[in-house]
Amino acid sequence: MKSLVRRGLRLAVGLTLGACSALAELLFALLAGLALLLVQAWPRARSAVLRPVHRLARGLAEWERKRLAAYLGAESSAAYTPGRALRYLAARWPLGLLGAVCLVCVLIGAAYGGYLFLGWFVGDVNSPGTVLFSGLAGLFLLFLSLQGMLAVGELEKKLARHHLGPSEQEELQRRIEELAVSRAGVVEAVHDERRRIERDLHDGVQQRLVALGMLLGRALRGQDPERREELLRQAHEESRLALGELRDVAWRVYPVALDEAGLAAALESVVERTSIPVRLDYGLPAEPDRPVATVAYFVVSEAVTNAVKHSQATAISVRLAQASGRLLVTVGDDGIGGADPAGGGLVGLRRRTAALDGTLDVHSPPGGPTLITAELPCA
Repeated sequence: MKSLVRRGLRLAVGLTLGACSALAELLFALLAGLALLLVQAWPRARSAVLRPVHRLARGLAEWERKRLAAYLGAESSAAYTPGRALRYLAARWPLGLLGAVCLVCVLIGAAYGGYLFLGWFVGDVNSPGTVLFSGLAGLFLLFLSLQGMLAVGELEKKLARHHLGPSEQEELQRRIEELAVSRAGVVEAVHDERRRIERDLHDGVQQRLVALGMLLGRALRGQDPERREELLRQAHEESRLALGELRDVAWRVYPVALDEAGLAAALESVVERTSIPVRLDYGLPAEPDRPVATVAYFVVSEAVTNAVKHSQATAISVRLAQASGRLLVTVGDDGIGGADPAGGGLVGLRRRTAALDGTLDVHSPPGGPTLITAELPCA
């Protein structure tokens, strides 16, 4: 509900600013049209007039782009020609004034609708039927004008996209570039993962197995029964430790629980294996698709591992929620902060999320706390 109210207020502010700029654009369109009409027969004079007209059109169009991005969430391309900017401004000012009309109707409808509930208490009501009729009419006007505000907002977005772009070809080119970058990132992430696995096996499991072989060799060559038994006990302990480290490596490569029991069970196993208290808030109504669940798992696992190793945190919180077709993964800790977003682990997570058209944001000021947020598309 709060999010809906914020969106409504942001839309109202955006349309209010758009109504103000529509007056400036109307004045600009009249003066520019008059100036160009007067010099239409003289090419040199027309060129001299067009230069300041194009600069002003570009400035007004840039203002509109910023307004649409800030209040209506509409992104448009900056690579438009002055002619497209002129056509956009000429078509936009009537829409801006229409937005002002919708805002005025909202105020009138709210006033009459409010009188339906408050009019009985603030004064003597001589004609209850009139109050009832005007109140209901006000509520109806309020409903229509709110719908009109939404429609004007959508028309603003479409108009800016039509005149300023990006065009379909530009959008396709941008998408191709994003896919090329994400593909290269995925390949690099796979290589990083292979190097990490090799390092874990070499520094951990391989060293354990070498020690195990040496202990068994010494036990085979020994003549003292008590010493041989001690060496066998050490060899047994080394084999247990090697098996545990091998399981950890295999778990970090891919958790079996993710396929067998789902994302919630896999995350619970991460919580159980962590030495710091972790609070898990799993708020997903259904199991996400396997690629999305896999990336969400690795985001949580890597973030929790980093917090245990580097943050000096005493508590970690993990939250998963779904909103507007997006899976939101949030991992926070109360540690010392200072996490490097360009570090190998976080860069790998950013590449994983980008491969699914997702985003990863790291907020970790010195002194903490650290908050890692990932957004993934989720049907």
